[in-house]
Amino acid sequence: MKPSSTAGLAAVALLAAASAAQAQTDPLQVRSWAAACANCHGTNGQAQAGNQPLAGASQSEMLKKLMEFKSGARPATIMHQLSKGYTDEQLAAIAGWFAAQKK
Repeated sequence: MKPSSTAGLAAVALLAAASAAQAQTDPLQVRSWAAACANCHGTNGQAQAGNQPLAGASQSEMLKKLMEFKSGARPATIMHQLSKGYTDEQLAAIAGWFAAQKK
């Protein structure tokens, strides 16, 4: 199996596990975690010009980016530090919350 295939399978497994964990997480708790993103990404993920909006974005893409920030694979000014403060399941729940918001 190619390394990229292994990484893809791992990402799918993580997303599936995170989706199950998200179903058990209190929605108000997830909203509280997501509120920490408002300074840069706007209330409900509707960012002002110059910042990346998160509302309505793909959950899987957001989770992939968050995991890359957390591992250090994606360069960042602050996201790598912030993402390390959450478990993988919490990051998946946050990504799901923003994906569910209207653009």
